[in-house]
Amino acid sequence: MDLQFTPRDLARAAVITAAYAALAWLSNVFGLAFPSIQFRLSEALCVLPCRDRRAAVPGLAAGCLITNLLSPYGLLDLVIGTLATLLAALWSGRCRSAWTAAVPPVVCNALIVGAMLAWQVTGFSAAFAGLFAYNALTVGAGEAAVCFLLGVPLLHALEKRALV
Repeated sequence: MDLQFTPRDLARAAVITAAYAALAWLSNVFGLAFPSIQFRLSEALCVLPCRDRRAAVPGLAAGCLITNLLSPYGLLDLVIGTLATLLAALWSGRCRSAWTAAVPPVVCNALIVGAMLAWQVTGFSAAFAGLFAYNALTVGAGEAAVCFLLGVPLLHALEKRALV
């Protein structure tokens, strides 16, 4: 990815950052942003990199970083959770359709955030594998619901209005 950003790229990234943080904080008000069964409305934006990598990748990562300042998991989620979103955004940026762009956030969050949540509770004890499987399933299911049911239609609506 070219690291030279135009003022337009930076403005779009800032809008995505603000939208991600605002939607995640709204999800947090309803207790949906950080538990093992997550339904972060902001994750619907994770399909945007397939149409606007230059703005969406840094915008999503920065928005997640800001959001994870609220995390009950502290510095661990600030680093690991943000890394999961960054990796998903980079991968989604290589996808050609909204449907395929919704897959990387599901996989990255299920595996990375699922492991982080399990490790937070059990460390690498014998209970880790079972809790990891549970968290990967619940985080992945919530992520899939948001990305496919909200993110894909959102991207199609933005494309119809020539906003991406």
